[in-house]
Amino acid sequence: MLSYTGGFVLLAALLHASWNAMLHGNRDRFLSMTWMSIAMAAVSSVAVIALPLPADAAWPCIVASGLVHIVYNVSLVRSYKRGDLAQAYPIARGSSPMLVTLGAALFAHEAIGPLHAFGIVLISGGIMALALQGRHVSRSSALAAFVTGVTIAVYTVIDGIGVRASNGQALAYTAWMFMFYWLMPLLFVTMRGLPALWAPLRDAPMAIGSSVVGGLVSIAAYGIVIWAMQSGAMGAVSALRETSVVFAALIGRVFLRETVSAKRWLACVVVAAGAVCLGM
Repeated sequence: MLSYTGGFVLLAALLHASWNAMLHGNRDRFLSMTWMSIAMAAVSSVAVIALPLPADAAWPCIVASGLVHIVYNVSLVRSYKRGDLAQAYPIARGSSPMLVTLGAALFAHEAIGPLHAFGIVLISGGIMALALQGRHVSRSSALAAFVTGVTIAVYTVIDGIGVRASNGQALAYTAWMFMFYWLMPLLFVTMRGLPALWAPLRDAPMAIGSSVVGGLVSIAAYGIVIWAMQSGAMGAVSALRETSVVFAALIGRVFLRETVSAKRWLACVVVAAGAVCLGM
């Protein structure tokens, strides 16, 4: 991977950890994710007016990825209900590189070399360490986070294939895919009603504001990843992005006052080292 591309993906990793911290830091995470989605869909609605259409071959991937992203959003909220950021985030993000690498090998014919295999072993070991340590880590929380990791892998492989079929229109591909985020407020209103969506604008404007900012950060973070997958191997780009587990642990400790034990730090480092191996 070219150095400047890798630098941008590392920036995406930091941005991704940041918006996950914003989501986790809000008390009502379903509401927060909905307002994040509104911000992302609104930006995309403006962008698609100015950008050319992606190639016809990319549209099946745009639709499939958009729908999988909605499943991911719901799964992410569920995983954060069951575990803290330093637990749920590494399991969800750490499990996805090995799945992306395998999916890319199966569907995009990307080879898995010895170093990649070693990275998968490191990531799996780190995830097991995270899942088994600490009395607050339950089977249900680990499972919920892993399911989130599966959805991450699915949409990443879809987007890697789709952006390569978009005729070089990574921005347009990203914008049209995020248009599906308009489904999140529809889902929220269906489950809780319209007043539950609008009342927090008056009662908790700061929380809604942080959610909107988180949405803008999120679309920038994943837009970088989609751009990088045009030329970089999907497994490598995904893996380098997942070094965000270290950023997430640091954010959880400094800003959310979560306890991060020495063993958990070590497990995060092992996951990150495995991600780096996959990215080489």
